[in-house]
Amino acid sequence: MPVLSGTRKFFALRHMAVASGLLLAVATTGCSLVDDRSERYVDAKEGDTLILPETADTSRFNQVMPIRDINPADASKMYTSDIPKPPDMTSEILDENYVVQELDGRAWLLVNDVPGRIWPAVTGYMNEQGLGVAHDNPQLGLLQSDLANFSMRARALLELSSAPAEATKAEPKAVLQVRIAPGVRRKTTEIQVRKLTSEEDSSWPAELISWRGVTDPSPEELSLQKRVLADLGEFLKAREESKSFSRAASGMVSRPLVKLVSENDTAKAISMDLDYGRSWAEVNRSLVESDIAIVDLNRSEGWFFVDFRTADERDPGWFSWFSDKEKARHTHTVNLVELDGQVQVTAETAEGYSGVQGAEDLLTQLFNYLY
Repeated sequence: MPVLSGTRKFFALRHMAVASGLLLAVATTGCSLVDDRSERYVDAKEGDTLILPETADTSRFNQVMPIRDINPADASKMYTSDIPKPPDMTSEILDENYVVQELDGRAWLLVNDVPGRIWPAVTGYMNEQGLGVAHDNPQLGLLQSDLANFSMRARALLELSSAPAEATKAEPKAVLQVRIAPGVRRKTTEIQVRKLTSEEDSSWPAELISWRGVTDPSPEELSLQKRVLADLGEFLKAREESKSFSRAASGMVSRPLVKLVSENDTAKAISMDLDYGRSWAEVNRSLVESDIAIVDLNRSEGWFFVDFRTADERDPGWFSWFSDKEKARHTHTVNLVELDGQVQVTAETAEGYSGVQGAEDLLTQLFNYLY
């Protein structure tokens, strides 16, 4: 059958138009093809409480994946882009384990484990280094070595001279003291070390020396502490699969160093049982880790200006195509004040901000990253 000239071209153009129309329809309704489940977290109902048999040992049951509590009164603040993040199940696994940290002339080894499991390992380290353990107090978290002067390995560790043993009678006596304490973050341990020396000829030290006895190490002493801590960290890391547990050390004072103070289920402040310098550093770390933009700060006056807007409030919409990324602006202030030997962290909403994020929301999020 003969085909008129141009007919094939007409049919081809019509097929292309139909295909283009289908593509446009799919593009404009693409969101409807994917099931958006983001709001199910907000609308989900609480399930029934697990009922155990009467003969079950309740101490052996706990939450493997705990779900954060949500105040029903705040449910109106939840939008699709502001769904609260679930608890970070990797929060107990530090990004860097066995890392030496330093602040204001102090150094410590941060370990992602409880003190009860660290205590026997540190004892093993001291024995292997020829130091031994002369005095200890698990409740205070203190270990004190024998005299390091009579062990070549211990002398090398504490940077004593390589003089023969006969000459050690005329040199200062030296011991290593180790302090093991619960860390700021849950299920962590902080280890500090220091070398103590004495010119006494008597049987020094006859007992456990108070940790508060010596402060403000010199640059040389701090450098030695950091080197010993790094060596201890390598020792612990190499033996982390064979750690034992100390019941005596499990009784170590382990009260939380960071507490959330609330009234009528509303966060009012964060109490930190730390010195000001350490508290400032921990709050700064928490702001960075929680992606809260710091607009300005002043350590001496004790405040952070932060941008705590929601993702929707920061999103300029279609105008972002034609403008640069919006800069962070001051919406909330975080204040640190020393009070009765502790540091109180409070928050307040800045003038001119009328968004949904309140000061209590900021404190709650900070606490989740602090502890």
